Order: sequence, then C-alpha cells, then structure tokens
Amino acid sequence: MIPVEQALSELFALVSPTAAELVDLRKASGRVLARPVSASRAQPPFSCSAMDGYALAASAARPGAHLRVIGEAAAGRRFEGRVGDGECVRIFTGAPMPEGTDRVVIQEDVTRDGEMVALGQTLDDKTHVRPAGADFAAGATMDAPRRLGPSEVALLAAMNVAEVPVHARPTVAIMATGDELVMPGESPGPDQIIASNSFGLKALLAELGAEPRLLPIARDSEASLRMAFDLARGADLVVTIGGASVGDHDLVGPVAQSLGLDRSFYKIAMRPGKPLMAGRMGEAAMIGLPGNPVSAMVCGHVFLAPVIRAMQGLPAAPAPRQRATLAAPLAQNGPREHYMRARVEDGRIRAHDHQDSALLTVLADANALLVRPPQDPARDAGAEVEYLPL
Repeated sequence: MIPVEQALSELFALVSPTAAELVDLRKASGRVLARPVSASRAQPPFSCSAMDGYALAASAARPGAHLRVIGEAAAGRRFEGRVGDGECVRIFTGAPMPEGTDRVVIQEDVTRDGEMVALGQTLDDKTHVRPAGADFAAGATMDAPRRLGPSEVALLAAMNVAEVPVHARPTVAIMATGDELVMPGESPGPDQIIASNSFGLKALLAELGAEPRLLPIARDSEASLRMAFDLARGADLVVTIGGASVGDHDLVGPVAQSLGLDRSFYKIAMRPGKPLMAGRMGEAAMIGLPGNPVSAMVCGHVFLAPVIRAMQGLPAAPAPRQRATLAAPLAQNGPREHYMRARVEDGRIRAHDHQDSALLTVLADANALLVRPPQDPARDAGAEVEYLPL
C-alpha cells in the first residue's frame, strides 16, 4: 500500500492539461482560462460622473455660487460643447465628463431655478468623478490558469473579450462493473442492487467541469469488460467502479492489463478506499475505484477532483483542507489515513457514529470528511483537526 500523498503524485504524472479551445463568452462560466487575455480598451474608457448632479470646474465649486446650466450629459450621450466660467452641465451617473469640468456637485447640494443653479452652503470634498482607466487600462491582462465564475465573466465582457481561450472539458468514461448491479428505475432481482456510484460520480465530475460519459454496466465477464473498455475509447480518463480487488470475480485489473494497461499503483493506505488502482491505457489515464458506494465517492473527492482540476490546467495539488475543532472526542486512529464522514457547524466538527463504507445515508448527511493521519492519537473535544469540505 502507498500513502495518499504518493498516490496523488503518481496520478498527476498520468495526466496533462487538455488542449485550449475558443468558446463564446456566454459559455465560459465554469471553464478554466487557458492563456492570458488582454483588454482592448480601458474601463471606464473616459472620465465619467459617479453621481447624478451638475458638472463644473472644481474651482467654481464654492458654497453659494450661482451657475448657468448650458446643457445635459447622460450615459451614452455626452455634452459636446465646452463648459466655461460661471457655467455647468446637468449630468447623470455614467455620463462622460464635459470638456472644462473635473467636478460633480451632487443634485442634493444644488437648488435649480430655470437655467440657473445655486450651490448649497455646505459642499462635500469629493469630486464624484471616475477617472478614465480607474478600473483597468487598455492592455490589462487576466492571467491564466483561472476558473471563470460570474465575476470573471463580467470582467471579460468589460474588457471587450467575446471569445475566451479555455481548456477543453476532460472527457471521463464512467464504467460501473458487477453482475449485482441494475440501473435506477429497473426491477432488481433478489440478489441485485441499484447502481448508485456511477450517478454520484457523474454528478461530481460534471460539477468539477468535466464531460462525464456514463457507460452501460459491465458484467463480471471478460467479454463484457472488453466491450465496456471499447466503448470508453476516446476518453481522456477512464474511471471503473468495482472489480478492482483480488477476488475470483474481480476482473477489471486483469482485463485492463490484457488491453495494455501500464499500471502505476494498486492499493492505498486509506479508509475507505484501499483497493484503488491507476495507470495508463494508450492515450487515456485509468483509475479503478472500489465498489463500495462511500469508498467510491470519498475517492472521488480525494483523487478524482484534484486530477480533473489538473487536467483543466489548474495547479496539481491535493484538495484544499480546512480546520475546525472537535465537538466530541475521537479514539486513536489505525495505520491508514481515515476520511471520516462528519458535519461542520459553527466551526466545530463532529464525526458520524457510523463509518461503514456502504452507508450512503451517512455520506448524504455529511458536509465534510474529517481527515485522521495514520496512527493519529486519541483526540479530546476541542482539539483542532483538518477536514475536506463536501
């Protein structure tokens, strides 16, 4: 068995970032920027008013001063003339500042009578002007790699970027294996169960930005597994579920090796998730997950998530951990790193009483995986521990 850290390192060595592709800005959210992009213009592209009010020369902004209104400026419609001594322009938020002005007096501090205005006796000291390029200058860049969320998409739009270079979504073939499995909605036989792992992993992979492909269930026969691997051709990553142990019916490893699998490792010193293997099959990486539902999903968070991020060009790094204090004591841990299903509330974390790797109800109730290092000593309530958010 190898430690989790070594397994992650070997997994990162099996994959590489996907190629870049151009996508419409409207489809860029959730994607990872593949190379830097530059703004074609400044934002704002001109000095503009930050408030509704009256634009004038700063030297004319004297309490009680009287000025003549010579025009109006609105967003998208500038005042074309020049403002001289004793003059001002009615201006609205976002409008370009007229020539000859560098100050806006807000409308609350002005009394207007026809074409004349009187400034109030008390004026604030703000100009209420947004200078040209105050947000960013022409040529400013957004660096890569960077996952694009709503704020980044808005910034790209302001930079006048209509098409965005992003990493292609990694295609992931998901292959559940086992004679005991049937699809949700089917009628299982007396010795069968519903396939759940593949659906949970598909949801996780889609959330991570991958392009998951759910393959038909592969039965416990060499012919069925060979057909399933053939259906997985073209994927960047093949994820098998179950059949990776050493029992008489665990055929995934032997069949994969007969098809050219160059195995990188097998078995990890963790719980749940010990019988995990990985390697390369031609152009694709392969990860063989254990069949227990919780084991498969925990391995998805611990291994698949960092690998998918790396395939999208993000840094190859373990899933980020956070810290919380124990709400209840924990007994000493054993020789394997333990990912305990737990709940974090108000900075305190409590491991669930039942940690059986077949209990999906416990996983669904958890919002964290409490991480216990190998041989971690008993911990009292109030001790600080690490966890992976779910």
